[in-house]
Amino acid sequence: MISLQTKISLFSFFLFYLFYSGLAKGEIEMGGNANEIEEWRSATATFVKENQLSSVTGGACGYGDLDEAGYGRDTTGLSSALFDRGGACGVCFEIRCVDHIHWCLQGSPSIVVTSTDFCAPNWGLPDEDGGWCNFPREHFEMSVAAFAGIAKTIANIVPVQYRRVKCQRTGGMRFTVTGSSYFHQVLITNVGSDGEITAVKVKGSRTGWISMGRNWGQIWQCDADLRDQPLSFEVTTRGGGTVTSYHVAPSTWQFRQTFEGKQFV
Repeated sequence: MISLQTKISLFSFFLFYLFYSGLAKGEIEMGGNANEIEEWRSATATFVKENQLSSVTGGACGYGDLDEAGYGRDTTGLSSALFDRGGACGVCFEIRCVDHIHWCLQGSPSIVVTSTDFCAPNWGLPDEDGGWCNFPREHFEMSVAAFAGIAKTIANIVPVQYRRVKCQRTGGMRFTVTGSSYFHQVLITNVGSDGEITAVKVKGSRTGWISMGRNWGQIWQCDADLRDQPLSFEVTTRGGGTVTSYHVAPSTWQFRQTFEGKQFV
């Protein structure tokens, strides 16, 4: 007969082995939601030619020129089920083409893209024939460069799997200041962590911290005159992390200028 103490010791060792094995494989992540590995989900994907792709030099997230914003051409538009009224702007997705031997690249390689635009629904077309971004479909309207990384570009629409991943960025977050004498706006780009901003605060040298609301896309706004004051920003993401960049802009800042702050790690 095995004693009770021996059974407890064996069970404790088994739990420790499972936990250690999970860490070794990267299945157990420590340190918050931004590092958790999400399960693959099913969706569909198409691509838009560059001369038709608003997200290359514009888009519903407000980023403007994506090369200057640091996102390049590995970008995608999202259907409304994924776009979350702009909340998903800047989120990074890993996407792979699956279950289509003719159109998917061999081995189903994956690519990481940044969401920079909105794929509007087309209620005049059926969901399965042109109305791919109709709610509640989960669909990616990718740049041709990104789509070519997972499937043949002669394809029309392909089945994919996707999951959110941590955004790998170079340098700090960027704050582009706009507005007027009676309101203040800031476009925030190059956001690391999970990429999804949920709250922003701004502080001048003559104010306390002021909460900002989402105007549209990744442009945030508050009703305050912050001219002639150095500016600090506090950014919080979906995973709960917060980064504060003090005195990012000097008191001599001008509208349309961009300043670099700290970054999520």
